[in-house]
Amino acid sequence: MNLAVKYFLLSSITLFLFGAIGNAQQWSTTFNGKVVEKSSGLPVAFATVAVVDNETKKAIDGTTTLDDGTFSLKTNVTDCYIEISFLGFETKVLQVPDTKNKQNDLGTIEISEDAQKLAEVVVQGEVSQTVFKLDKRVFNVGKDLSTTGASALEVLNNVPSVNVNIEGQISLRGSQGVQVLINGKPSILTSDENNALGTITADMIDRVEVITNPSAKYDAEGTSGIINIVIKKEEQKGLNGSISVNSGAPNNHSVGISLNRRTEKFNLFTQLGAGYRELPNEITVRNTDLTTGNVVLSNGEEFRNEEFYNFILGTDYYFSPTSVLTLSGNFALEIEDQPSTTNFTALDGLGDLTSQWERTEVTEARNPKFQYELQYKKDFEDDEDHDLLFSALGNFFGKDQSSEFLDSTVSGEDRDAEQNTRTNFQESVFTFKLDYTKPFLDKFSVETGAQYILNDVSNDFEVENLENGGFVVDPSLTNIFEFDQNVLGVYGTTAYEGEKWGLKAGLRVENTEVGTLLVNTDESNDQNYTNLFPSAHTSYKFSEKVSLQAGYSRRIYRPRLWDLNPFFNIRNNFNIRQGNPDLLPEFTDSYEVTGIFFVGKTPLNLGLYHRYTNDIIERISFFEDNVNITRPENIGTNNAWGMEFNTKYSPVKWLTFNLDFNYNTFSRQGSFEETVFDFSADQWSSKLLTKIKMPWDIDFETTGNYQSAYQTVQGEISDIAFLDLGIRKKILKGKAVLNMSVRDAFASRIQENQIAQNDFEVFNRSFRARFVSFGFSYGFGKGEAMQYSGGRRR
Repeated sequence: MNLAVKYFLLSSITLFLFGAIGNAQQWSTTFNGKVVEKSSGLPVAFATVAVVDNETKKAIDGTTTLDDGTFSLKTNVTDCYIEISFLGFETKVLQVPDTKNKQNDLGTIEISEDAQKLAEVVVQGEVSQTVFKLDKRVFNVGKDLSTTGASALEVLNNVPSVNVNIEGQISLRGSQGVQVLINGKPSILTSDENNALGTITADMIDRVEVITNPSAKYDAEGTSGIINIVIKKEEQKGLNGSISVNSGAPNNHSVGISLNRRTEKFNLFTQLGAGYRELPNEITVRNTDLTTGNVVLSNGEEFRNEEFYNFILGTDYYFSPTSVLTLSGNFALEIEDQPSTTNFTALDGLGDLTSQWERTEVTEARNPKFQYELQYKKDFEDDEDHDLLFSALGNFFGKDQSSEFLDSTVSGEDRDAEQNTRTNFQESVFTFKLDYTKPFLDKFSVETGAQYILNDVSNDFEVENLENGGFVVDPSLTNIFEFDQNVLGVYGTTAYEGEKWGLKAGLRVENTEVGTLLVNTDESNDQNYTNLFPSAHTSYKFSEKVSLQAGYSRRIYRPRLWDLNPFFNIRNNFNIRQGNPDLLPEFTDSYEVTGIFFVGKTPLNLGLYHRYTNDIIERISFFEDNVNITRPENIGTNNAWGMEFNTKYSPVKWLTFNLDFNYNTFSRQGSFEETVFDFSADQWSSKLLTKIKMPWDIDFETTGNYQSAYQTVQGEISDIAFLDLGIRKKILKGKAVLNMSVRDAFASRIQENQIAQNDFEVFNRSFRARFVSFGFSYGFGKGEAMQYSGGRRR
């Protein structure tokens, strides 16, 4: 702790000394202002602001407006005027005095739509686009098919480099070690133990920031990067809202309503949702003991049936136009029913049947979730990027679950048995964060801040076996697992961003205290470590059509609760998943170079990256008496090199293609006990998204995905290819939307995993059913049609 505090004080003093330079004199003139749409008063982002010479009528200097419509433009020209233009709007000309004042505030500048170009602008403005910043890529959410009438998960699935699988698991460049934030902060909506991310609708999202090499400002957690979902600042006064109804097969039904009421000082917002869904999963497993030849086959169907309810309520209070306090809360409840039936067959070394039996499961669970957040933001008047932000976030997740397992012999050896399990789980997470940003000298800025995260977990798990007519606790599978983790982080960054070249560097220090305890057996494991996480990013703009970015960051992956908890799942008691309380964290050094090229209006993004990971965590299979137990272990190092390519091409106005391609080759070195896991392999994946605008306000979309087979430390994961379809029809002058989607249209999303060792083999096949859904949504007031799909499937 002392070391972290010292670094915090040193960083803060150094950065504020840099900030003092901001008073240095400058001999140029700076024009500041804000561009808004005249009819609605909404800000106009990416409008062109040019300094034009009065004599030659040629542009000398220029910039574009930011997301909030503001701009700051510095020039040393005096005999000039300002010209503001944006596609579909009339050009605005502002005469400026012949002065050498350091600051010229042009105030709020209104621009009006050009009626002759409006039809074309509606089409152009609906297209989502990616903008490249110094240390991140920004996906600005438009109103095209990939967003309108969609949930946040569907928006993410259209962001380059990001994929969302059928269960709602989010990956970045094929890796699931990614941290998802909302407005730069952790949220219950993005946690692994929650299904509420779908309650964020596309009309609520302003942009999605993809940060593959995060700077020191961000939490060092997440080895493959950060996805930050930025919610719009609601500026529409009065009562606005939307409602949606969805239905699908397998059973997936939901209704949601979103309301917003804004006055001069208050903004009150709420969202309510409820629904029911089923998630079937067909699983086949074959365990083979190569020493004896004995085989155990199991196949069956599992369900996760859920009722879910969600309620969000929050308010913003504006002390002034530059000072706002936000208080919000979220309550969610899941009621689970998990029936499953698995058929087992046992064969001896000669292939003769020795036994057949059926294992059935009846599981019920209630999962309450709470979140509350207090946030204060102060924007300073001297610069739009000069701000102070404090937030306090609290999360609670609970699970009260009971399961009954019944084994019934069909033929052969007697396999009759009964087991009961009970789980009482509670988790509390508190996050306190303070961030301060100070620009100076127009092109320089510093950031400093601190974050403290407290995580407290208790999992009471009990297994009972039926013996002599009564249930007896199995002490080998019963225990209370307690997990506490506190992380204190402080950081400082400084950045220079000129017209062509930019550089950003920073350092983050994090101290981690971890404690695990198995209460019944009094086994504990305490760790305390402090780490430095440097980062550096640079960019150079060769021209309007060619830019280059490069970055480095150091990341950490701390083992999650279910990685550490040694008692996990006995649904299939011949294939058991288990945790490991002795796991150490992974550390990754990540390097990246990305080029951005434009061929005409078509962007081509090509990136090369390198990741070197120490103490990498892999799930290892341990095999005994035809029982396969998988447990995570720290297995050596991973040295990966990769290439990523994506582009967006529109040969005609009604047709758009989005292509993502990712290839990486890796070298693994490591051993566990007496087994060496050294090997080299590669893998690749691709995604092609096709959007077609049809007559009668109908949009059609297809998404094809392919993921190659790849080698693991003990076997191989098979390749997989699948196609998703979607169609949307706008009605009632665009205020309402009818939509239909089909996920895995050809029922080809089949995952196969083959583990092959000298003395055993395990084959696992999993298949999720095809999903078809229908939806209707309607927006009232100034609200947009949305979709509430019930959120993320776990």
